[in-house]
Amino acid sequence: MTGKDPATLRAAAEARLQAAAAAGQAPAARADADLLRLVHELQVHKIELEMQNSELRESRAEREAVLARYTELYDFAPVGYLTLTYDGLIAEINLTGATLLGVARRELLLKRFSAFVVPGDRERWAGFLASVKTQDGKSNMELALRRADGTEFHALMDCIRHRVGAENAANPGVGNPLEVIIAMTDISVRKAIEARLQEAMAAAEKANRAKTDFLSSMSHELRTPLNAILGFAQLMESGTPPPTATQQRDLGRILKAGWYLLELINEILDLALIESGRAMLSQEPVSLVEVMLECRAMVEPQAQKRGIAMTFPLRDSAWFVNADRTRLKQVLINLLFNAVKYNRPHGTVVVECRPAAADMLRIGIRDSGEGLTADQLGQLFQPFNRLGKEAGAEEGTGIGLVVTKRLVELMGGSIGVDSAVGAGSEFWVELHLVSAPALAQSGAAAATPEPAQGALAGTLLYVEDNPANLELVEQLVARRPELRLLSAAEGKTGIEYARAYQPEVILMDINLPDISGLDVMKSLRADPSTAHIPIIALSANALPHDIAQALRAGFFRYLTKPIKIEEFMDALDTAFKLAATLAGSDARRA
Repeated sequence: MTGKDPATLRAAAEARLQAAAAAGQAPAARADADLLRLVHELQVHKIELEMQNSELRESRAEREAVLARYTELYDFAPVGYLTLTYDGLIAEINLTGATLLGVARRELLLKRFSAFVVPGDRERWAGFLASVKTQDGKSNMELALRRADGTEFHALMDCIRHRVGAENAANPGVGNPLEVIIAMTDISVRKAIEARLQEAMAAAEKANRAKTDFLSSMSHELRTPLNAILGFAQLMESGTPPPTATQQRDLGRILKAGWYLLELINEILDLALIESGRAMLSQEPVSLVEVMLECRAMVEPQAQKRGIAMTFPLRDSAWFVNADRTRLKQVLINLLFNAVKYNRPHGTVVVECRPAAADMLRIGIRDSGEGLTADQLGQLFQPFNRLGKEAGAEEGTGIGLVVTKRLVELMGGSIGVDSAVGAGSEFWVELHLVSAPALAQSGAAAATPEPAQGALAGTLLYVEDNPANLELVEQLVARRPELRLLSAAEGKTGIEYARAYQPEVILMDINLPDISGLDVMKSLRADPSTAHIPIIALSANALPHDIAQALRAGFFRYLTKPIKIEEFMDALDTAFKLAATLAGSDARRA
């Protein structure tokens, strides 16, 4: 306001009156002092009123501008604002909120808000609202609401309590009603996106399961004919009388091609499982020395055939790494076989282990082969890329290194290679070093039953519906005249034979025509008369989760088709020895 204050105006009025009196313009006024004072006061009051009116006009304009701005922000905010009374009635709501509910604002006032909550959410909303009234601070929940036209939407309700009016000092808290101020945000689009994402994830999971089932089925279908090819070829190779030189050469070619085909199947399935995220790993402290000894036993005979000398780490190095034992063996065996396969004649393979940075252990496998160019190094670990070796004599798919890299990374490690043309290559793997696990109690070893001595004898029950597989096992068992073979083509028949004949060992296919081998095994385990019989799974289902599931179910061993005769006979020997030991223990207890 720009007007003068009352004191200034009063002084100005008095000066004007004095000037008028001096000029002789108001002689009567001089004679009447009381009247002069009255006129003076009236003029002053007039000015004061004008000043007050000016202030009121300015204040009203400012208030109206603020109110208009507030109304604009409140009514047209991107979220709905509303106030609920203590009883849950709508005391105030902005235009956005009314639009969300699909009702004119004037018709919403003093209406119960819970009427717009879908029935399935009303109890939850009532409990939430009650909790808001008893606590300080903001709370929120997602709520399904139904508009007046019946359509539904999802809203995020941000709520905070508010006490109306100042608190009465004489009666604090009992006479000031509560209100709940709410910001209501439409999240229907977000919920729809979340629903679509969940549907997409469910579809992807379903596709992954279908892919896994397909891989398992494909593995079974491919391994079943291979079992006959490789099984009978092994029988002929080790038969009596021995094959002629020509027959031995032809059998060797059949076996080489068959085992290569099996390796190809295994690598493709492994890669598919890893890429789909279905590979199963169980990490634990693993003794590197033990794993190296097992790998050496598998690889060194192949190296000796080629005149390649292999050097392994010292046996007394007590290193433990965090790894899946089976997958670690797979990684090392693949790298060792490559070092042998792509080496020079009468070359060398040196395996070294040394600590690396950040509690890591580096396992290096160095060969004396031709080495790799810079271009070849850039193409490593790519599927089906054999770096020009496809023209050579060595068979391979280029998948093995890809699988190896993925497995190492899944175990939290890294893999790489250092190479120079003419100087050979060193493939290395780094894994996390861990402390050795606590030793098992000394009494555990004493509880392990000792194998029975002497020749094995008894009955073997084979539950199998494939005639070729049955014939192959019949011929293998025929080499052990002390063993008697019974066969059943269906699972239920196998259960009946097991109860009736009480075989010492059972050999079980998994995919049977009536019930699965897993169900047969569960039935036998549940029957006290057959629960003690060692059961060996012999199946073309070779995926890791198939094997793990069967072993968890209680199978003594799990052998995969195609049969490896030496492995098969060793498993039978171990099972019959266990059966004899258990029989001896029962006899002593009796």
